[in-house]
Amino acid sequence: MKSYKMTFGTIIKHDSNLAEIVVGEGVEMDLVQVKEYHNCLLSNLKAPFYVLVNRKYSYTYTFEAQKEIMSFDKIKKLAVLLVTHSALMSTETLLNLNENINWEIASFRLKDDALAWLKEH
Repeated sequence: MKSYKMTFGTIIKHDSNLAEIVVGEGVEMDLVQVKEYHNCLLSNLKAPFYVLVNRKYSYTYTFEAQKEIMSFDKIKKLAVLLVTHSALMSTETLLNLNENINWEIASFRLKDDALAWLKEH
């Protein structure tokens, strides 16, 4: 397992096309950081990507970042690890804003369940 330290947090490579994203506490993801995230996936993994978003910390997005983060067509499946109620609400808002995406998306309370679901490809 390899990890990449980013300006917004960490990307952990679990497999050749499976990554876990951990955004740091209090970060406000902007357009530059979303592009950094997408570029890291493109440079270090094989598409299509299977992504686990680990929401163990509280963070936000700018409006532009909310639109851009879900426009990346190389992601096939997205699992969201929800630790708090606010993480659930934030995730639902992001998904509602981007309801036209074609990814398979599921929410989980346990990391092992999320990873198992992502590996079912």
